[in-house]
Amino acid sequence: MIKRTLYFGNPSILSLKNEQLLLRFPEIEKNSEIKKIVENKGEITFPIEDLGMIILDHPQITISHALISKLISCNVAIVSCNETHHPHGLLLALHSNTLQSERYKEQLEASEPLKKQLWAQIIQQKIWNQSQVLKKINEKNDIDYLLKLSKSVKSGDSDNREAVAASVYWSKIFSFIDNFTRNRDGLPPNNMLNYGYAILRATLARCIVEAGLLPTLGIHHHNRYNAYCLADDLMEPYRPWVDYLVYKTIVKFGVVNELHKDVKKELMSINYVDCKMNGEISPLHIAALKTARSLQKCFEGKQRKLSLPEFT
Repeated sequence: MIKRTLYFGNPSILSLKNEQLLLRFPEIEKNSEIKKIVENKGEITFPIEDLGMIILDHPQITISHALISKLISCNVAIVSCNETHHPHGLLLALHSNTLQSERYKEQLEASEPLKKQLWAQIIQQKIWNQSQVLKKINEKNDIDYLLKLSKSVKSGDSDNREAVAASVYWSKIFSFIDNFTRNRDGLPPNNMLNYGYAILRATLARCIVEAGLLPTLGIHHHNRYNAYCLADDLMEPYRPWVDYLVYKTIVKFGVVNELHKDVKKELMSINYVDCKMNGEISPLHIAALKTARSLQKCFEGKQRKLSLPEFT
């Protein structure tokens, strides 16, 4: 089932009513006449079972604990944005799978050789997807080189083919922007990339929890201060979808210093872009869940290969 992403960028009151998300506006609540008119037309509600993520992007949003509890129980990711309107917090369920303890044990006991093989698969697919993005935007000079790099990835990416590919890829994808370098704190369109990656990261984290795995325990990324190391691992082959979405958004709106609502709307569509996996096309958030579930099966010993997306 395709899950919806709801974005709240204005003063809002969010609560639970009849097992649904109820949206009200403070301005209306304060004005009895307007409130009467609106209530006569009905209230704005959203079925929680249809939701995959909500994004809170205004300091005057009030959300009830009853709603938070219901969202978490339905494995809806709650994303909070900071004063610059960039995602900076994520709230997920602690338990979202009936076999949680068993799957935690399998994840914790995964061998280093297995994790290195899985990381090689991830990087190989990431580089291949990057080559297809360049092909899509008609930057064809280095496609064969990237394809060659993807085929030469060793266990654990010991030769750091990921970095070699990145130096080529980033020099090409935004070559029409003077002096562009990929840097989290760099000049635009880095802000657009950061926003898209944050949404993607939240999506992968949600899928990892649903698959019964620990998002903190990565197969490659390790950081005592990072609660989502595994999400950072699994999002790697999906990053090119964000890159291409940012490319298309720039073509449409230009490079922007501040992310206005139309740009955010484009970037938040990342969960619904088409992904090809094992010959089938599905929205990205469904493909991401398949990837997380395939990782669980690798930890369980039922398979050795991850289900990973192919950019087309």
